[in-house]
Amino acid sequence: MGTYEYKTRGTCSRKITVELQGKTIQKVAFEGGCNGNLSGIAKLVEGMDIDFVIQRFAGNPCGDKPTSCPDQLAHALQEAYAAEQRRQG
Repeated sequence: MGTYEYKTRGTCSRKITVELQGKTIQKVAFEGGCNGNLSGIAKLVEGMDIDFVIQRFAGNPCGDKPTSCPDQLAHALQEAYAAEQRRQG
């Protein structure tokens, strides 16, 4: 199981910490942003497959911004999994 920190871009949240076990999300924590919504998203995705979450969240905008916290989570999951693969490979 690996932990990965992702610095967000273009959102109120500043950082997302992700723990993966293979392609299963073990834990997500957001730093900054709308705490109620983001803690709900974090709890919702725990135990889920990263591909499903990425598919659902990628490209989701926030108002007139081209990104959102869920979109940034999709990026964080992609990068975390890639980092895990490099570490193992």
